[in-house]
Amino acid sequence: MAGDRLMYHRAVRIDQAQSLLLISGHEARDDEGAIAHKGDMAGQIDLTVRRLEETVTEAGMTMADVVQIRIFTTDLPECKAHYDVLLDRLAALHCTPASLMAEVSALSDPDMLIEIEAVAAR
Repeated sequence: MAGDRLMYHRAVRIDQAQSLLLISGHEARDDEGAIAHKGDMAGQIDLTVRRLEETVTEAGMTMADVVQIRIFTTDLPECKAHYDVLLDRLAALHCTPASLMAEVSALSDPDMLIEIEAVAAR
């Protein structure tokens, strides 16, 4: 991956933000609250970003207001193999935040492959 295809900034400067939204970790939960797309990293990435977008929208912001994301995964090679799903979703939402991706030994539910937390400002 090189250049602008990374879809994130190394830094995001915010001058005189009127609103700051700190967003807890989101995961790929279905409408009943169960983890969806078990064993499917691409499916979990897509649904997680959709759930994140719902939260941001409910707060009166857009994904373009998201200035930072932190991606936690239990399988870094698998997450990187499906990174295009994340890039495509973020690009469609005009979202180019500062970001971090890290592998962790476990998440709060054993069926979770990925969790994303974020910060939005405007």
